[in-house]
Amino acid sequence: MAGGDKSTKTLREVWRRAENSLCADCGKPDPDWASSTLGVFICLSCSGIHRNIPSISKVKSLKMDHWDDAQVQFLAKHGNAVTKSMYEAHIPIYYYQPTYNDCQVLREQWIRAKYERKEFTELGKQLLYTDGVKEGILWKRGRDSGQFQPRKFLLSEREGCLKYFTKQDAKEPKINVKIDVINATFQPEKIGNPNGLQITYLKDNKTRNIFVYHKSGKEVVDWFNAIRSVQFHYLKVAFPIASDNEIKSRLTRNFLKEGYMEKTGPKDAFAKGEVFVGSRENGYSVQKGLPSGTQGNFSWPYGITIVTPDREYLFTCETEADQLDWITAFTGIINQAMTPQEYAIEAYFKFKS
Repeated sequence: MAGGDKSTKTLREVWRRAENSLCADCGKPDPDWASSTLGVFICLSCSGIHRNIPSISKVKSLKMDHWDDAQVQFLAKHGNAVTKSMYEAHIPIYYYQPTYNDCQVLREQWIRAKYERKEFTELGKQLLYTDGVKEGILWKRGRDSGQFQPRKFLLSEREGCLKYFTKQDAKEPKINVKIDVINATFQPEKIGNPNGLQITYLKDNKTRNIFVYHKSGKEVVDWFNAIRSVQFHYLKVAFPIASDNEIKSRLTRNFLKEGYMEKTGPKDAFAKGEVFVGSRENGYSVQKGLPSGTQGNFSWPYGITIVTPDREYLFTCETEADQLDWITAFTGIINQAMTPQEYAIEAYFKFKS
């Protein structure tokens, strides 16, 4: 804490301000660390990232470290609100601002972008993910071999697509994916690399995945935000009356839930492992348990029934906690209105069935 009684009291008062009740970088409640050079209150996890950029930020514990009078006055003069007004003044609306639930590379590059590179201090600053085109090498996992190989990727706002090439001098891409069917999310554990990015897209209304990484955290996060930038501008043209915030909500999204359930039922067009889940107003719902009299080779006891306009899908979970988590995830989807793209996918599934 602070040196004298007066400074200690001042530090506590500043710490208790509403603006300082959340970590300035990830939003985690009750931060108990602060930067004596930036004037922000941060959580333990973010303080570790700050500590890796000592030329910019000096961090100290608010509970255990000594704060001299000058440092306390600096905190009192600044705090999260004032510092954010400087370092977050001009964040592009499509730029992903991570929370404490996000992976390390996203949080680290967000902190470095703000304080070290000062990417958001000037209006209209030209950044590598705002050009509408990005080209470079990402390490891609082979579908059959499982080995990562360098591949050239090209993202184009003008063409509205993402391409990758098996050879750097290849003229024709291996895959050409329209930007409106792409989702990107960081999956470091799943990919086995701290900078692992999963790019999911639809091909013939079937889900496909590309697993990539780059050794540079900045580079892979730049790719992620470049995809969001191109998506945002594409959707602005496609839906001119939609607000910026409405469009932002349709950009890359994290998976709500990923895991294992057992499934049984008649063999049909959905044996490939995909079930379309729409909105409640369109006849979709989720129910705890299985219909009475259900027969099947289930080995897990906790059932879930997905009701669609055409039929019911039966799943079981290994634990009750998994069952409740899946029900919560499905309910979140069902409570949302469907987009035009989702109506098209629904129609495809009905046609195939």
